[in-house]
This record gives sequence, structure tokens and C-alpha cells, in this order.
Amino acid sequence: MATPPETGQTAPPAPTCFRHPGRQTYVSCVRCGRPACPDCLRPAAVGHQCVECIRQGNRGVRQATGRFGGSVPSGARVTWAILGLNVALYFIMLAHPSLESDWWLYGGSRHVGGVADGQWYRLLTSAFLPGTGSLGIIDIAFNMWALFIVGPALEHTLGSVRYLVIYLASALGGGVSYYLIARAFTPALGASGAIFGLFGAWFVMSRRLRVDSRAVIFLIVINLFLGFVIPQIAWQDHIGGLITGGVLTAAFVYAPRKNRTLIQVAATVGVLAVLAAVVVLRDYQLVHTAFV
Repeated sequence: MATPPETGQTAPPAPTCFRHPGRQTYVSCVRCGRPACPDCLRPAAVGHQCVECIRQGNRGVRQATGRFGGSVPSGARVTWAILGLNVALYFIMLAHPSLESDWWLYGGSRHVGGVADGQWYRLLTSAFLPGTGSLGIIDIAFNMWALFIVGPALEHTLGSVRYLVIYLASALGGGVSYYLIARAFTPALGASGAIFGLFGAWFVMSRRLRVDSRAVIFLIVINLFLGFVIPQIAWQDHIGGLITGGVLTAAFVYAPRKNRTLIQVAATVGVLAVLAAVVVLRDYQLVHTAFV
């Protein structure tokens, strides 16, 4: 015989999420047992865990460190981002041709504009456009192919941050070299300086890891040769990028383990300081002397 419930008895309130008290839930974390809403739970091997338990668990997991410092990237996100940015800017330039003259590397003087007129951004922006001339499509095709070949391996070995620093510093070094050596009124565009910087990085790292470097030596030699024999190729940019990338990579991969990050940062600052000094000296030459 069943006993009827007492009159006036009410059911217990539904549990609520420990992070969102206004949300009712009947699911709990398998680790701490606290009720949590779907936004605060993540699938686990068995059941669900709340985000706080997952965060606490990750604190005890050491992140993999690369051989030369920094974390080991799971992919080549920086390489794909650079490649995508270059391709996107190329099509934007085709739609807006004025971007070519707005970004190209042009020395000039304080009377006609250019880098000597304080437009230093041209030293870097010129490395992200290939130009609309006859060699434009060939230039971007070769540079992006080379980036696709050497970029992922370098990024994985050096780490994303160091890899990006070498790429941008090489692009800047190539631009500074062209600004210093080439005629002031000759504009230039292209990512070749940055790509040659990666070639230099590849060579130095190959020597450091004691692996066969003959392939990259051949690649560097043949492309330097083409730069000297084809008039429209800016060999000055290639030389500057190659030296900058090689020197900076040597500082990264040969730095001792003790205080390695500090040494790498100091080397980066030192390279940028040298490039800045070269720009200042060239500015002075173009403003106070006759053009050559």
C-alpha cells in the first residue's frame, strides 16, 4: 500500500552552473563534481571536465621547447600567413595600380620624396609587392614557391617568433642594401631580399646541424648569378637580404643555452641598429651631395 505524499511538499531546486548561477544544469564535471553548463564543459576521455579543471591540469604540462629556444609550432602558420598576404596584396595592387608607386622602394631626396624624405616605410613595404611589370608575375611566383619550400622547415626548427624576425629583418636588410648601393631614382619592388634571407638562414642552420648544405649553396649561387645577368633584377636587394638573414640566424643558432634568449634579442637589436645607421648615412649623402 502506497502512502500519499504530504501536502505542501515541494521538489528540490535544480542545480545551477558554478560559473553562471542563472543557468540550470544536470551535468557535472567528472573531476571536481561541480555542476556546469555546456559553455563551461569540455569533452574528456570519460564524461566532461569543466574549463577550470582543464586549466589547472595544463599548468603542470611543460610546453615543448625548440632546439634554439622558443616553443615548437604545430604547423607553419606564419609561413602561410606571409604567403597569403603577399598574394592578396598582389591582386589588390592589380586592382589599384597606384599602390605600386605608393609602396615601392624609392630613394629620392628631400626635394622629390622617397626614403630620404622620411618615407622609411618604403624599405619594408616594398618587400610585399612584386610590381606590375613583365617580371611581376614571375617574381611573385618564384618567391612564393621558395617560401613554400624552405619556410615550413625553418619555422618548425627556429620557432614562429624567431622565424618571423628573420624574415622581416631580411626584407628590411635587402631594402637597406638596395637603398645604399642602387641609384637613388631607380624604384624597386619584390620579396627577394626576404627570400634570400631565408636562404641564408637555411645555409647557416644546415651548417649548425651538420647536414648537407650543397642544395642551398647551389640555389644561392644560381639565383645570385641570375641577379647579375638580368638587368631588371635587383641584386643589391639579394645581397642585403642574404647577409642579414645569415648573420641573424647565426646569432640565433650559435647562442649558448645560458641567457640564450637575451643574446638573441640583443643580436636582433644590434642588426636593426646597424641597418638604421646605414639608412641615416645614406639619407645624409642624398640630401647633401649630388646624386650618383
